[in-house]
Amino acid sequence: MRISVIGCGHLGAPHAAAMAELGHEVIGVELDPSTCKTLQSGRGPFYERGLDELLGAHVPTGRLRFTGDLREAAEFADLHFIAVGTPLSADGQGYDMGQVVDAVGSLAPLLTRPCTVVGKSTVTVGTVARLERILAEHAVEGVDLVWNPEFLREGHAVEDTLYPDRIVAGVSGAEAQKAIEAVYAPILARGDVELIVTDPATAEVIKSAANSFLATKISFINAMAEVCTLAGADVRSVAHAIGIDHRIGHAGMRPGIGYGGGCLPKDVRAFAHRLGEIGATRAVALLEAVEGVNRGRVEAAVALVEETLEGRVAGARIAFLGAAFKAGTSDIRNSPALELADRLRALGAQPVVYDPEALENARRAHPEHSYADTLDEALAGADVTVLATEWPQFSKEPGLPAAAARAVAAPRLVDIRTVVDPVDWTVAGWSVWQLGRPVRRPQA
Repeated sequence: MRISVIGCGHLGAPHAAAMAELGHEVIGVELDPSTCKTLQSGRGPFYERGLDELLGAHVPTGRLRFTGDLREAAEFADLHFIAVGTPLSADGQGYDMGQVVDAVGSLAPLLTRPCTVVGKSTVTVGTVARLERILAEHAVEGVDLVWNPEFLREGHAVEDTLYPDRIVAGVSGAEAQKAIEAVYAPILARGDVELIVTDPATAEVIKSAANSFLATKISFINAMAEVCTLAGADVRSVAHAIGIDHRIGHAGMRPGIGYGGGCLPKDVRAFAHRLGEIGATRAVALLEAVEGVNRGRVEAAVALVEETLEGRVAGARIAFLGAAFKAGTSDIRNSPALELADRLRALGAQPVVYDPEALENARRAHPEHSYADTLDEALAGADVTVLATEWPQFSKEPGLPAAAARAVAAPRLVDIRTVVDPVDWTVAGWSVWQLGRPVRRPQA
């Protein structure tokens, strides 16, 4: 098929590259000239695992190309994915739907033949009906709208597009369903992915419900981490034991500093706002409680660092490992790691931040911090080491505990992501603090 992807950010760029990998001819539309130029060169404008490899494979062949001209995409493609951003509105409540409405409104009069418009952006419940009116008024007859929400994990966006756990399509007719079945035919042919065909309004709610449940699960285990801290229990054992129940499961049950990034924080807030508008008050109360737990995780992490330093935070040099909101991406939006660094700096500490992929983004957005270009530079002379993003080179490198112990002033590790095996570190002489777990002291 001939496909366009309108909006080539963290959602659109991996989607465009994955569609080319599936064998489609793809044109990506990106209005930011710098981002578009980078994509045209066969490189990603941000780090996302596997993205550069797909861009490098398909841009040189011409199967995948990028443009800033929406008219070019309208003339080329038979199916148009809408993948623009939906940030929070200025009041911080619901979504700002301006980019989605503008994208569809600008595309509609350029469509001169029947085609399919497929929305992937996360939107306010009720948006599809609004967009259908725009297409009916400004596009030619025979233009169908499908809502096909994404369920991507940043850092795994390429993998999740090529090997999804489900495909949801909110359609209004048989022709729209045929278009979705055609574009995803290479995936559906494997026989291991369910295509869930529903109406557009249900597809909108499915996306918001999925993100809200994930946030709820994260906040639940973090609330249990607080319980374990007060009770002297081990939250990792609690999470493992309750996760054996298949109704609960282990996925998403690792305690830590809370969720961040460009999706969950805004999606939970915007969904709660919309639910308030339609009168679902009990659901609003639940999501507000989820947000409340999440906000408190940085405070819990600050308290843990203060405990580690016995209250002497001012002047302490902190090796701060990680700036991205999660491993596998250079995205620092709503990064709990950087929020913690800000809080510690306000208390007089001296965080020295290192991240293998997000360093330049962090430097631009937070010039007030000190940064290290290497892990060794960050560790040198540190009074405490904070593992703030779960990069495997921080948590799974076998020789790191012993090597790091020789570099720091004091072998004290605060693992706010609960990812390291304390035994590996205590054997190397470290004391290890983790949220919701007893302190582990050095072993002979």
